[in-house]
Amino acid sequence: MKAIVSVIMGSTSDLPVMKKATDFLNDMQVPFEVNALSAHRTPEAVEAFSKGAKERGVKIIIAAAGMAAHLPGVIAASTTLPVIGVPINSTLDGMDALLAIVQMPPGIPVATVGVNASLNAAILAVEMLSLADDNLAGRLAAYKENLKKKIEKANEELKELEYEYKTN
Repeated sequence: MKAIVSVIMGSTSDLPVMKKATDFLNDMQVPFEVNALSAHRTPEAVEAFSKGAKERGVKIIIAAAGMAAHLPGVIAASTTLPVIGVPINSTLDGMDALLAIVQMPPGIPVATVGVNASLNAAILAVEMLSLADDNLAGRLAAYKENLKKKIEKANEELKELEYEYKTN
């Protein structure tokens, strides 16, 4: 089995945030790899990873970083694969990372999800992969249908709340 999604983080301290992405990819039966690479501490390794990812069969890269958050952009600069950036809330409520990832120069796009939103990054990756994989598209549709059912159930439970001035 070869990874088709690569989950990269600047440090293993990002793993608790990225676990939602890896759990979702696993649940969707999408082969993935997980690595720690640093744009600042291991720049040569980041470049080698980025340049070799497509040849290894990777189709989408999810890259997480906090603070200066250069990792997603540095990866995107060295590959033609889609890169999804996950800003990590390590300082300044994650705004520094969000702005670093979203403000890419023309020609080097990085799709960016919300701060700590690794689940959305994984869902976006699966949506992209589903364009060419009907089985995966079916699993994704079932997941999204379940989200709808959770909200419907929540509304039924809210009907049970009793307050003097509640009207529904």
